[in-house]
Amino acid sequence: MKLLTVLAALAFTAGTLAAQTEPRSAESAKLHALFDTEWEHAMQVSPTWASHLGDRRYNDRWPDQSLAAIEREHQRDGDVLKQLAAIDRAKLPAADQLNHDLFRTAAERGVEGHKFGRHLIPLTQRGGIQTEDELGDALRFETVKDYEDWIARLKSFPEQVDQTIALMREGMRRRLVQPKVTMQRVPAQIEKQIVAEPEKSPFYKPFREFAAGIGAADRKRLASAAQAAIRDGVVPAFRKFKQFFTDEYLPACYDGVGAWRRPDGAEFYAFVAREFTTTELTPQEIHDIGQREVARIRAEMEKVKERAGFKGTLAEFFTFLRTDKRFFCNTPQQLFLEYLATAKRIDPLLVKLFRTLPRTPYGLEKIPENIAPDTTTAYYRQPAADGSRAGTYFVNLYRPETRPRWEMMALSLHESVPGHHLQIALAQEQGELPNFRRHAHYTAFIEGWGLYSESLGDELGLYDDPYSKMGQLTYEMWRAVRLVVDTGIHSLKWDRERAIQFFRDNAPKPDQDIINEVDRYISWPGQALAYKIGELKIKELRARAARELGAKFDVKEFHDVVLLSGAVPLNILERRVDEWVRGKK
Repeated sequence: MKLLTVLAALAFTAGTLAAQTEPRSAESAKLHALFDTEWEHAMQVSPTWASHLGDRRYNDRWPDQSLAAIEREHQRDGDVLKQLAAIDRAKLPAADQLNHDLFRTAAERGVEGHKFGRHLIPLTQRGGIQTEDELGDALRFETVKDYEDWIARLKSFPEQVDQTIALMREGMRRRLVQPKVTMQRVPAQIEKQIVAEPEKSPFYKPFREFAAGIGAADRKRLASAAQAAIRDGVVPAFRKFKQFFTDEYLPACYDGVGAWRRPDGAEFYAFVAREFTTTELTPQEIHDIGQREVARIRAEMEKVKERAGFKGTLAEFFTFLRTDKRFFCNTPQQLFLEYLATAKRIDPLLVKLFRTLPRTPYGLEKIPENIAPDTTTAYYRQPAADGSRAGTYFVNLYRPETRPRWEMMALSLHESVPGHHLQIALAQEQGELPNFRRHAHYTAFIEGWGLYSESLGDELGLYDDPYSKMGQLTYEMWRAVRLVVDTGIHSLKWDRERAIQFFRDNAPKPDQDIINEVDRYISWPGQALAYKIGELKIKELRARAARELGAKFDVKEFHDVVLLSGAVPLNILERRVDEWVRGKK
């Protein structure tokens, strides 16, 4: 596992802020030199990630995903651990001791995870080589070089496809493949890239409307070069990939579902459960937590049903929420406008609960049509690190008649503010922090915060009718169901239909969403466990702090304590909050 993943997961406590303003000791200087070197290496070997962050130096290339390159990176990770071990931890100040410990722990987990071969499963039905054109939406096209860099990527795209095929063939050899039921969605996605006219390719999008500063002669030259690269390289590469996928890969995929089908299934799933939750919880313990949460939230739903004046059973209330036309828009345009109004209703209320807000704005966009049928209701894309691109809240407009109004508020609180945009943009704006800290990614923290943010709708007065409150409980139930379903599929050998039915029985989400969600858990083992585990920890810490501090408790200050050190593992978050409480007392 490349150390860039470690760097993306690395975080420190707030004590580092003060420490970095003081002269560094020799050992601290060595430690931070190592961090800087590895960050720069991460940008070089992951040029698409660098592009997403706004670093344009490597915009003309794709990452080297050859088996040899991946093995070299794994060996480098081991060497970095040796360099880290050579730094005398005892001579570091307290903040850097923690930095050292977190870096080492994350690096060790990365090295350990390499043996599971996740790089050999380089795509899911939600994205991969077949959706690589979406990178263009995250880039700036302002100069001739920006367009030339994209053309260079188009020209080298066939090699990217060949490397992906090689990874997947090695995965087939080791029986590290996806289930057929999710992979059956992919050929149609590939087909959308096989166009008769280059101008209709999603990869051609940047050339449909040039930046104002590009002259007529350059426009003609660049457009012609892009068309040739797509016609002669990109489209034939996708034809080749589709043939490989349908003739070789799909037949080699598992007939059933569950990580337990892998040769190393139990060990692998226990590892990803620890990794995504940043805890030592076992799959069975997580499953049990999920069952308890499902029961608790069902009781809350019964109360909301009574508030709504509905006389039937909870199951009948679910059916009503899924089917009554009052809850649905007729067109994608209407749905988009209602999402926009919902998001902008939240913004002015944030000052009630937050002292520190990000300067970076966010926007609302539709999920690209080529992936919308196979992906979730919404997702968020972080801003560019250099401030050149705002954060983006993407919403799914496919089949608006299946997307209820009552879910819009909870979803917007999670994906935009005070959820992902507020947390991630704020972390990126802590300019005194090193890069790897500002871009830290611990799923349990980030997604736990997003789910916690949904609950803040009560305090902000945004769940002002029983249906929007039911939407919030539905989204909380969705994450509780995940704990049960993910562990059920990958550890307890549940089949897909059992997972779908458990979801249906406990949440009123439409079938389109339920099926896409269950298929997401099938193809991405463990990731869905992070949300509820993280949210429960944040709520536990807030309740404990409020109980111990009494009148001294300030929710705005609590949110600063949680957010201003960026994403951290849950045990470090708990330590920070406990230290804050002790200081206040």
